[in-house]
Amino acid sequence: MSESESLLEFPCQFPIKAMGRSRDDFDAIVVEIIRRHVPDIREGAVTSRPSKGGNYTAVTVIIEATSREQLDAIYLGLTACPDVLMAL
Repeated sequence: MSESESLLEFPCQFPIKAMGRSRDDFDAIVVEIIRRHVPDIREGAVTSRPSKGGNYTAVTVIIEATSREQLDAIYLGLTACPDVLMAL
């Protein structure tokens, strides 16, 4: 799908969610991967939430997406990380 066929209009605010096993630095791992493609993540753009049982953590980062290629690169980076079990 080309950028002209995309349902998104860039630039736009876009939430990226990553889930993994709970550990103290999981949110930092996710932010570091995303920051490779979005160097200026705004303060307050990162939220994390543990699962009901506390075994997993979901981290959401709201970015200013500039292109479909940028989003694809972020998702490739997240899914390549062994600590990230799922990225949405």
